[in-house]
Amino acid sequence: MNSLLLRQTPGLYKNVAKLHTGKNMLKGAQSQLKECDSIQASYLLNDRCILVDEQDNVIGHASKGDCHHADSAGLHRAFSVFLFTPDKKLILQKRSASKVTFPSVWTNSCCSHPLYVEDEMDHSNNAVGVRRAAQRKLEHELGIQELDMERMNVMGRFLYKASSDSEWLEHELDYALVVTNFNPADIHPNPEEVADVMSVDPHKLRDMIQTKRFSPWFALFNQFNWLSSWWNNLDDLSKLSDMKTIHRLN
Repeated sequence: MNSLLLRQTPGLYKNVAKLHTGKNMLKGAQSQLKECDSIQASYLLNDRCILVDEQDNVIGHASKGDCHHADSAGLHRAFSVFLFTPDKKLILQKRSASKVTFPSVWTNSCCSHPLYVEDEMDHSNNAVGVRRAAQRKLEHELGIQELDMERMNVMGRFLYKASSDSEWLEHELDYALVVTNFNPADIHPNPEEVADVMSVDPHKLRDMIQTKRFSPWFALFNQFNWLSSWWNNLDDLSKLSDMKTIHRLN
């Protein structure tokens, strides 16, 4: 695909300006909470995501619920972790059936959001705030104890939008993080977050793509060959890292 440095469109974010003050969730998102798993609903209500423009400048914050509800979805920071084993297999997770967006689909090893807190907003030292958030969520979702952040290769930033259903969607500026030589024995999945885990080689993944449901962000990373380029260069990822360009996936 063609890579491009995105330019901010004046006035593009005026429709989400009401999210920037940190007030309560909008009514559209609130009305859906009663239909959600109680634990997932608490994350929607209490987690504060980092709102950004298309240049990844912080413009405010909003609840996870507002960021993912169709009536109010503001662009926010996210991350996708790709764990590769010593024999160069990719670890996939199947999202829990209780997840609000894209339940019961296969996806990369871990995907979530940095929070609107100082430690996770820190953009110095190769996006250390995002890497801290990834460390936190790897423990929460997969039971991985304090994975060394220096092992996280920050490959780039990717912009995409995808609807889960008529109520919920993803609209994210996604940081791709690749970890090599990871021991899958260190994984202890949290069933509230993860229904299944498996490691696959490229041939197995191709077969799964034909028969299983995958998250749209993973499908886009795969479709536009970002995943294969990392997979083919696990011994030297530094040459592929690009934090100057924000790549539009759709």
